Amino acid sequence: MQTNIDAPPAYPITDQHLFSTAPPLPTLSVSVVVPVRNEAHHLAQTLDALRNQFHMDGQPVNPATYEVLVLTNNCTDQSYTVALQYQQRYPAFSLHVAQIQLPPRKANIGTVRRLLMDEAYRRLTSVNPDGGIIASTDGDTIVDRCWLHYIKLEIARGNDAVGGRILTQPDGSQVRLYHLRDVLYRTLIARAEAVLDPTPHDPWPRHFQHFGASIAVTSQMYQQAGGLPQKPYLEDEAFYKALLRTDAKVRQSPHVKVMTSTRLEGRVAIGFSEQLRYWSAMVRLNKCQIAEPAEAVILRLRNRQRLRAYWSARSQLNHIDALRLIAVDLLLDPEWLYRMVQKSAFFGQLWEQVEKKMATGNWAKKYRPVPITTGIQELRAFLKE
Repeated sequence: MQTNIDAPPAYPITDQHLFSTAPPLPTLSVSVVVPVRNEAHHLAQTLDALRNQFHMDGQPVNPATYEVLVLTNNCTDQSYTVALQYQQRYPAFSLHVAQIQLPPRKANIGTVRRLLMDEAYRRLTSVNPDGGIIASTDGDTIVDRCWLHYIKLEIARGNDAVGGRILTQPDGSQVRLYHLRDVLYRTLIARAEAVLDPTPHDPWPRHFQHFGASIAVTSQMYQQAGGLPQKPYLEDEAFYKALLRTDAKVRQSPHVKVMTSTRLEGRVAIGFSEQLRYWSAMVRLNKCQIAEPAEAVILRLRNRQRLRAYWSARSQLNHIDALRLIAVDLLLDPEWLYRMVQKSAFFGQLWEQVEKKMATGNWAKKYRPVPITTGIQELRAFLKE
């Protein structure tokens, strides 16, 4: 079928070489990026975890196969000094450190992570035409001892990107209860996805996370997806959408794990810390969490699977009648849906447009949010859990 939207053009990687005095080793296969802003109290633990990486059999990961790129930006504490001292203490650890002072309009996590991932791409492709793996974490996050092992394993299985499970330290606060409810609800949706719209590359068990604290991508897919989007925050979520838009195989692996902080004083305007502050305010005001009702989740996933099947066979089913039942269920105009099928070069592009239309149309009017506890109960009933 002829499409009107082509694959994205080659991504122009920045010419700025942040770590030019430390060329990559010829054996490099993974470049780990760590954006840092005022993380002096956490950074040594973060680097300890990255330095002490092991395979599943207990053997250490060859330090010549991976590097860690730390970029401290607009810091008002000793983060840069901590990183430099760590580098001097462990010279065999391939740690590269740089600092940068960005103007206010660019002093955000999106800019810094993009600079780092661009640099990782440049370094990987400079030693190997096929590139390697760009992995991201944060300066307040502790990666699992087998983090790199499982990332490489999932990529070796044919995946283009890997989202890691992000865990938090237990505490007895009411805010944590809100967080755990949110995690449970989203995990049940992930389970429903595996039942109603399974994908071979991301089977159950799986999770729902794909955030900057633990995400990895091949350098080839990084370029194909257009690099990290230019967003001041939520750049990781935008990048995940860019991956889906080009039908990248994203594995949300339960074996790839990190532990992150639950501080309320976050370094970004919008992110996990902001979500925690929002839940904290809900606790004070005695407000309940709300979520999409299970009926809507199930209907949406069933029709995503049906639309995916149509998409796969669209050259044989190139007529509007085959889409009418899907359009009726999703409360969409069949002719609009047919036009979107014709225009989209990837299924991910198509589904993104469908979800946007549902969010602003009759679907949103019909399926109002319900208390999250109701959504959890109904999803559990559907899944017989």
